[in-house]
Amino acid sequence: MTEPDLAHSADTFARLAIELHDAPGVEETIDAVVQFAQQALSCTYAGVALSTRGSRAEIAAVTDPVVTAFYEQQIATESGPLITALRERTAVLIHDTTTDDRWPELVTGTPAIRSVLDVPLATGDTPRHTVGVLGLYAAEPDVFTTDDEAIAHVLAQHASVALASARHEETMAQAVDARKLVGQAMGILMERFDVDGDRAFAILKRYSQDTNTKLRDVAQQLIDTRKLPH
Repeated sequence: MTEPDLAHSADTFARLAIELHDAPGVEETIDAVVQFAQQALSCTYAGVALSTRGSRAEIAAVTDPVVTAFYEQQIATESGPLITALRERTAVLIHDTTTDDRWPELVTGTPAIRSVLDVPLATGDTPRHTVGVLGLYAAEPDVFTTDDEAIAHVLAQHASVALASARHEETMAQAVDARKLVGQAMGILMERFDVDGDRAFAILKRYSQDTNTKLRDVAQQLIDTRKLPH
């Protein structure tokens, strides 16, 4: 990569970091990643698929319905570069889908995609983390260069960090909301039954266990209806 190219890439990723930081949530972060990938690299389409806790891959964001069809075919057959990149957490490059013999069914399934570059994402280091794939696709063969691959890997690293941060912030926000709801519900019980906070919390917890309902949902129902679930 030449010096001007390096300077351009540095500026490009600086803008990406700002865009991802400003994204308000997980969905918005993923959308920013695919839109940015399409602008920054030599691709016609881009997409992200995610798999949480070893579950079946799910389509998180695409820039075109062509990518949706491409992903759906692979998810249905559990075969293809997307599935390989997810399971093995390794990048997969296809120079031309019409001549690559690893997944011949892809040729007839999505003829609009000729070049493929699938790069893995990871949003944590635990067994429960989310893994995903950033997919870059082109309508022409032999589109992706060595430089494109290098940039894609850097982009994937930025995206992984941003997704992990966004997911953590959403989880923390949900936890804060849950604590607020439980606090409100405890206040209702304390006033109604003239009990202290420990007793009010014990009542909520017992109803949660007896009805197999999340504590947050028990609290929400009490706040909404002024009644505990039966």
